[in-house]
Amino acid sequence: MVAPLEVPLDPKVLEGLPQPPTITHESPKDYIVDPRENIVIRCEAKGKPHPSFSWTRNGTHFDIDKDPKVNMKPHSGTLVIDISGKDKAEAYEGVYQCTAHNEHGTAVSNNIVVRQSRSPLWSKESNPPFVVQEGASLVLKCRPPAGLPPPVIFWMDNNFQRLSLSRRVSQGLNGDLYFSNVEMSDSRSDYICYARFPRTQTIQQKQPITVRVVNMDAINETWPGFLNETDFFGDGQTEERRPSFQVPSGPSSSMMVLRGQLLEMECIAEGLPTPEITWSKVSGELPSNRATYLNFHKTLRIAVVTEADSGQYRCTAKNTLGSIHHVITVTVKAAPYWIEAPQNLVLAPREKGQLICRASGNPKPSVSWFMDGLPIHNAPEDSRRKVEGDTIMFEDVVSGSSAVYQCNASNEHGYLLANAFVNVLSEPPRMLTPPNKVYQVIMNQQAALECYSFGSPIPKITWFKENHTNAALEGDPYIFYDNGTLVIPVAQATNSGKYTCVALNMLGKSDNHVHLEVKEPTRILKQPEYKVVQRNRDVVFECPVKHDPSLIPTMIWLKDNGELPDDERFVVDSDSLTITKVTESDAGTYTCIMNTTLDQDSASADLRVVEQPDPPSDLELTDQKPRSVQLTWIPGDDHNSPIKRFLIQYEDSLHDRGSWHNLTEVPGTTTTAHLKLSPFVHYKFRVMALNDVGYSLPSPSSRHYKTRAAAPDVNPTGVEGLGTQPDNLVIHWKPLTGLQSNGPGLQYVVCWRQKYVDEDWHSVKVANVSKFTVQGTPTFTPYEVKVQAVNEHGSGPEPLPVTAYSGEDLPKAAPDNVQVQVINSTLAHVHWESVPLSSVRGHLKGYKVYYSRKGSLHNHSPHHSEQQVLTFSGNRTHGKLPGLHPFSRYALNVRVYNGRGEGPASSDEDFETPEGVPGHPAFLRVVNPSLDSLTLEWGPPHDRNGRLTGYTLKYQPVNNSNELGPLKEVTVAANETSFTLPNLKYSTRYKFYFNAKTQKGPGPTITQEAVTVIDEAMASRQVDIATQGWFIGLMCAIALLILVLLIVCFIKRNKGGKYPVKEKEDAHADPEIQPMKDEDCTFGEYSDHDDHKPLRGSRTPSNGTVKRDDSDDSLVDYGDGGDGQFNEDGSFIGQYSGRKERDTAECIESSEAPSPVNAMNSFV
Repeated sequence: MVAPLEVPLDPKVLEGLPQPPTITHESPKDYIVDPRENIVIRCEAKGKPHPSFSWTRNGTHFDIDKDPKVNMKPHSGTLVIDISGKDKAEAYEGVYQCTAHNEHGTAVSNNIVVRQSRSPLWSKESNPPFVVQEGASLVLKCRPPAGLPPPVIFWMDNNFQRLSLSRRVSQGLNGDLYFSNVEMSDSRSDYICYARFPRTQTIQQKQPITVRVVNMDAINETWPGFLNETDFFGDGQTEERRPSFQVPSGPSSSMMVLRGQLLEMECIAEGLPTPEITWSKVSGELPSNRATYLNFHKTLRIAVVTEADSGQYRCTAKNTLGSIHHVITVTVKAAPYWIEAPQNLVLAPREKGQLICRASGNPKPSVSWFMDGLPIHNAPEDSRRKVEGDTIMFEDVVSGSSAVYQCNASNEHGYLLANAFVNVLSEPPRMLTPPNKVYQVIMNQQAALECYSFGSPIPKITWFKENHTNAALEGDPYIFYDNGTLVIPVAQATNSGKYTCVALNMLGKSDNHVHLEVKEPTRILKQPEYKVVQRNRDVVFECPVKHDPSLIPTMIWLKDNGELPDDERFVVDSDSLTITKVTESDAGTYTCIMNTTLDQDSASADLRVVEQPDPPSDLELTDQKPRSVQLTWIPGDDHNSPIKRFLIQYEDSLHDRGSWHNLTEVPGTTTTAHLKLSPFVHYKFRVMALNDVGYSLPSPSSRHYKTRAAAPDVNPTGVEGLGTQPDNLVIHWKPLTGLQSNGPGLQYVVCWRQKYVDEDWHSVKVANVSKFTVQGTPTFTPYEVKVQAVNEHGSGPEPLPVTAYSGEDLPKAAPDNVQVQVINSTLAHVHWESVPLSSVRGHLKGYKVYYSRKGSLHNHSPHHSEQQVLTFSGNRTHGKLPGLHPFSRYALNVRVYNGRGEGPASSDEDFETPEGVPGHPAFLRVVNPSLDSLTLEWGPPHDRNGRLTGYTLKYQPVNNSNELGPLKEVTVAANETSFTLPNLKYSTRYKFYFNAKTQKGPGPTITQEAVTVIDEAMASRQVDIATQGWFIGLMCAIALLILVLLIVCFIKRNKGGKYPVKEKEDAHADPEIQPMKDEDCTFGEYSDHDDHKPLRGSRTPSNGTVKRDDSDDSLVDYGDGGDGQFNEDGSFIGQYSGRKERDTAECIESSEAPSPVNAMNSFV
C-alpha cells in the first residue's frame, strides 16, 4: 500500500493545488439559542476553488433567498437569522445541515438541531405551612418549571442569603430540600426555592414555604387548628431511630449513563441522630482519581465514565442505632466514538489507497458511506473503488476522480459524521524547507536535518554531503525518515559541513542545501562545593565552565530553585557567586546554570550558615547535698552547627569574687550535670555551649549555693627540698588554693629530719608562704621533709615524706691516672679514674676535659691557642677529643663538677698528633713566559700538617677549540719554590695542576693557565699580510666587532653574567676536581657577588690522570685580592694571594681574558 500524501499547510504550496471542500467550523449538534438574539448557524469550509454553500432544513432544501430574515455571510456558509420584530426564534427551530461544494466534491456538516432556550414561569400555587414534630424528618419540594437547558436550583431566604446546609439539612440533585431530622431552629417562614436559567440569565422563585417545629405538648394544645391549616409530620413522641432512605426508595435501584459523561449517584437518609453516608463498589474499587464526594458524602460523582465503571454501588447510612443499605446498579452505554476516523487522502495517478471508518459504541454502531453527500450506492459505478464494510479501497486512481466521502456511524444514543476527501494530484517536487538553513547541535547529541518537500507522486529523498565523493549518504551513522529528515543520532565534529537533499519523482526533481555545525558541549569543569560559613563572613561559590567559543554563554544562579534575592550582597561574576556578610536567611541550595542557545549545564551546592550557639538559659539547682549539686539548663539555638559540649564554670564569691573558673564539661547531648563541690565555697554557676564555630556567651548565672567549712582534703603538692648554701635546706611547696582550703585559718605544718639518723621530726607552723629555710645543716646530707595543711576545722591527711638534700659544696678531689691515646691525626681518646663520691660533696654532674694546642711539630715554635673544653655528663671515665690539628703538640687536664661548680684540675697531660696530608700550596703563578718555556713559582702550604716530601706538577695543552691534549707529570723537590718547563710549543695555552705531598699522601690541587710567546716569524708574515688592503678592511671590521663584544661583556659582567674566563674554565675543567668547604680553603661556585663568577676548585686524582668534566674552575675567588693582568705577549697571568682569615690558608683565585693576538691568529 502506497502511503497517502500529506498536503502541507504552506500557503505557497496550497495556492496552486486543487482541493475538495473541507468543513472547518460548524455549530454544535445540539444548538440552543437565546430568543433575544439573532440566530447564527456557523458553517465554514475551505477548498480550491473556494466552495459554494447550501442548506437543508428538516431534510429538505432551505431556500434562503425566499426568506428576507435569513442571510448567508459572504465567502462563507454561515447563516444569520434576524428575529427582530414579530418573528420569534421558535419559528426557526429545526434540523439544519450545511453543504459545501466545488468541482472536486461536496462536504456536508453534522445535523444541527436548533432549539430556543426557554425559562418558563413558576405556576401559581399556595404552600400551606409545614408543622413538624421536633426530631422528625422533612422534605421541602422545589419542582421548578422545565426549562431548556434545565435550571440551576438553590434555596435562599427573604434576605437573599443562602440557607446553611449540613449533614442534617441537604439539597438533593432534583432540588428538593431534605431534613434528616428537624430542630427547633429550623422554624422559619422564608424557605424559598430559586431556579436560575443560564442561557437567559433569569432567576425564578417559588412561593415561600413556612416550617414550624413544635414539640408534642404544643401540638396537643392547638390540635384543631392544625387539622385545617397545616400539613402535619409526625404521629407521636419523637425518639431516636434507625436510618431510613429519603431518596432513593427501596433497597435497590438502577440507572444508565453514557460513556464519557458524568455519573452522579445520591443517597439521602433520615434518622436520629443524623446518619452518616459511606459508599463502596460491590465488586471492585472506586476509581480514586475520578471519584469525588459531594453534599456531605451524600453524592458520589464519577467523572469521564468508562465501561469499567459498570456494576453495583452500595451506599450505607449509619447512626448509633443501626444502618441501612441501598444498591444502585449502573449500566454504562456508549454513543458512537472513533476508533479510527477517515483521513483526507491525496494520491497520485495510478496509485492506490484506502479510507477507513472505524467506530465503537454500545450498542455497536452501524457504518454507512456517502459520496459527495449522497449514499454511495447511489453514486456512479467505479471499478477502481470498492466498499467493504468500514473501508473504501481505491486502485489505479486517475486524474479527475477526486471526491469527498462521508462516513456515518450511529446507534440509538447518537451518531458520528466525518468528511474525508480523495484528491488525485500530479505535481513535481517542491522544497518546503528554507534554503541554506543552518542547524547547530551539541556534540554527541542528535542532529536532525529537515528536507520537507511536496510532490505527487511522493518524491524520493536522497542526501549528499559536500566533499563526500558525490556519493549518496547511506548506512551508519545516518537514519533516513519518510518525511525526508536525515538524522545523525550522535553528532561529531566530523559531521559538520554542507548537506544537499534531492527530491525526485517522475515529474521532476528539486534540491536544497543545509549546513550542520557541531558545537562543543557546555560543561561545568568543577562543581561548586558545599560551604559551611559563619554569619557575617563572605562566601564564594566557584563554577568554572567550558563552552564552545562560538556560542554566547549566560550564567544564571538560583537559590532554592528560585531567583537570587534582590540584594547587593549577592555578586555574580563570570564563573562565581560571591555572597558578602552572610546571614542565616542565605542558607539554602545554590545552583549555577550555564546556558547557551543550544544547551546548558548546571550544578548545585548547599550553603550552611553557622555561628556560635546562643547561651543556655533557665539554670536550676536540684538534688542539693553538702558536697554535690545537680545543675540543669535549657540549650540555646545551635545555629545550624550541633552543640559538641557544654562547659560549666563557677565563681567563688567568698575567696575570688569576679573570677570564673572551669569546673567540668559534659557532652552536647545532655542538659544536666552532677557537680562535685568543695567545702567553704560560695558557688555561682554558669554554662557555655560549644559548637564547631566556638563558644557561646555565658548563660545567666545561677543562684548562690554555699557549702559548709571542713578540714582540708589535700595537702600541698610539689614538696621538695634543696640547699642554696652548704649549711642550709630550703623546703618548697605549692600552696593550696582558696577552693582547697575548705575553711578559714589555713596554715602549713612543715616537718623535717635527717635521713638514716634516729631522731624526732622537727616542725614549724607557717601561713601565707610557700617555702621554709632550715639553717645549720651539714653539707649535702639527705633529709626527709613533709608539709601538712591545717585550718580551724582540723588537719589534712597525713602527708608522705620526700627526700631532700642540704646544700652542695665544691668537689675536693681531682681525677687521677689521666691517660691519652691518640687515634689518628685529628682524634684522641682520654681516660681517667673517677673521684670518690664522698669528695664530690654534691650531685655528681660529670667531668670536663680542658685541652689546648701548644704548637706545630714542624717548626717547634710555641703556639698557644685558646683553651677548649669538652663536657662528659654522668659518672664517666673516658671520652673522645675530635677535631685536632695534625702534627701538633697538645696539653689537657680533667675536672669533676657538681651542682655547685668544678673541683680542682688533674695534672696536665701532654700528647702529640701524627702527620696528615698537607694543605694546598699558598699560591701558584707563571713568570717569564718565552717562546717554548714557562716558569712556575709557588709558596709552601700554610698548613703543612707534617714534613713535606715534595710537589707534583701536571700539565697539558689546550687548543683553540678548548680540547685538552696529553697530560704530563713532573715531581719537584720539597725545598723548591719554582720550576721551568722547557720544550713547549709556541703560542700555545697550557693548563697546570699543582699540589704538595707528605708521607701521608698528596694534598689538594690548585690550577693555573698560561700561554707561550707568539713566534716572531709568524708575526712578520702577519705584518706582511696586514699591508694588504683587503686585510686592513677585514681587520677593521673585526676590531669593531671585538669592541662591541667587549662592551657587551663589560655590561654583562657588571650585571653578574658569564664572561669568557668562565666559558674557558668550563672547557678546561679538571674532571676529578671536587668542591671543598670554605674552612678547608676550597674553591666556591660562581656567583654574582662583587661582579665575579668564582670557579669550583679541583683536586688531582690519585692515579695522576686528569679528565675533563663539567665543573667550573676560576682563580678569581682564591683569596681576597686575586688581580689578573696581561703580559706583553697577551697571555693572562693569575695572581695568588694569601688568606687573611683565622687559618692563614688562602683560597686561590684565577681569571682569564681573551688574547687579542690569539683572536687575530685565528683568522690567519
